[in-house]
Amino acid sequence: MKHRWGTWLAACALLAAAGAAQAADVAALPSLKLDASRVAVAGLSSGAYMATQVQLAYPERFPAAALVAGGPYGCADGKLDVALSTCMKGAPPADVPALVEKARQRAKSGEIGSLAALAKGKVYLLHGKGDALVAPSVAEAAASFYEKLRAADPALKNFKVHDDGGRDFAHNLPIAAKGDDCDKSVSPYLGHCGFDAAGEIFAELFGKPAHAAGEAKGELRRFDQNAYKPDGADAFLADEGYVYVPPSCLTGKPCGLLVAFHGCKQNATAVGEAFVKDAGFNRWADVYGVAVLYPQTRASMAPLNPQACWDWWGYSGANYDTRQGVQLRWLVRAVEALGLPSAK
Repeated sequence: MKHRWGTWLAACALLAAAGAAQAADVAALPSLKLDASRVAVAGLSSGAYMATQVQLAYPERFPAAALVAGGPYGCADGKLDVALSTCMKGAPPADVPALVEKARQRAKSGEIGSLAALAKGKVYLLHGKGDALVAPSVAEAAASFYEKLRAADPALKNFKVHDDGGRDFAHNLPIAAKGDDCDKSVSPYLGHCGFDAAGEIFAELFGKPAHAAGEAKGELRRFDQNAYKPDGADAFLADEGYVYVPPSCLTGKPCGLLVAFHGCKQNATAVGEAFVKDAGFNRWADVYGVAVLYPQTRASMAPLNPQACWDWWGYSGANYDTRQGVQLRWLVRAVEALGLPSAK
């Protein structure tokens, strides 16, 4: 009996030591010398919806965004049935003028940021003609939303909207390598299309590259996402996220920031490190001197989010797409921890 008790205690001690070692391995976000003038967001699918929510909620911080296979801001209106129909299939079509007016009213009330902050901003909308999951008409509605938003305010005449919808690929993020899955939507949702979407996104958001990208030589680190819960609230994220830090940022040079949101079923629990390593962002991050933050969601049945999507229909609360949204507030805490100055 004493032997069994001693064995059990020894096993517990080993488990505790392993847990402590794992916790020590997952550190806080590094503090970088971030350049507030070079900050952007990008995302695929639900990540694209999240990116547009971030840009509209905090345009003074994230004036530049890239949306891959996403729809217009506010599309779902907090309703899952609308998200699954209008905002994915385009049937019935979104009422874009009404969405624009709602965004303008939200900006006036302070629920989202001042749209005047988009005056020097830009948005790049990439979507494939063969996308059967998020219809091309939905992505076109997103482009129309931004165009009408610009047209409604003379102060936004220089806001750049680039609608890139003529390429032939399915519901995935195209990567430079070629293969046989460009016309498919299969895990890990990185289509071998011979088109480097990550490179195009960097060029659109940060300008022409100084040189071609090679192999990523920086550091991909895991970090504790729970450390940035806003007021301790559950943001429905995984325990761990990732951040890629280029060599120049590691030496203390001024560094830009791209927040890259994965799509549904593309989180690390589902696809491992495929998105954070193979999407192509890291090697371009080295060229531009831009850190890449890869937040990670988690799947759940209560609230209903079995595919680990970002919240673009309201599972985290009615204010999910405003400055009071818990995932948006989490992001603010995370980027400030990375070194982005607090908004004035």
